[in-house]
Amino acid sequence: MPALTWNVSANKFFESGLDRGALYPLVAGAYPVGHAWEGLMSVTEKPGGAEITDLWANNAKYSQLQAIEIFDGSIEAYTFPYEFLAAEGIVADVTGASEGWLHQQPRQGFGLTYRTFLGDDANGAQNSYKIHCIYGCLLTPSEVARTTINDSPEATTFSWEFKTTPVAATGYSAVSKLTFDTSRMFAADIVTLEDQIWSGASPALLLPDAMLALLAGA
Repeated sequence: MPALTWNVSANKFFESGLDRGALYPLVAGAYPVGHAWEGLMSVTEKPGGAEITDLWANNAKYSQLQAIEIFDGSIEAYTFPYEFLAAEGIVADVTGASEGWLHQQPRQGFGLTYRTFLGDDANGAQNSYKIHCIYGCLLTPSEVARTTINDSPEATTFSWEFKTTPVAATGYSAVSKLTFDTSRMFAADIVTLEDQIWSGASPALLLPDAMLALLAGA
């Protein structure tokens, strides 16, 4: 077995950037239609739960129990797709040529995808990338600050907190997120995945079982 080595240029990996955000409203348990998300600034992932409980017997530590892990997060953006209004609990009521927004309505669940870059010391910051797919999102209310225009203008930014409900994945615990590392995928599988969620005739976010079956058959 070879000795361990350090400071190898090709092994100095890092992750950066965020782009290709897309929104998928939840409809009857599926995410059938995707919408490009312009102005997406950041997605902060906030795993939680998974607390460890110690079990004791015979005056000694007997074992451990681990709680179920949860997945929450936050989104920040300059703007958002029109279809995101339903996720905020806003319903558009159209009368003639006029449209009014009714707030404080039931919030629609949604899915989300986005891309982050993988870099290394040898090939730079955008050598390959990861595709992130998040399921079962539901927003919690958030504040928006409206300020006057002044001599130091800034664009208004929007931010939202979300919680997720995991979805089934056969043979595994239920999941809220799938991540695909394109540096470890065949080129044909990458094309198949991106056609499905972003660039095909009908972009949609498949549920985990269907997504993995699609790639297995690519």
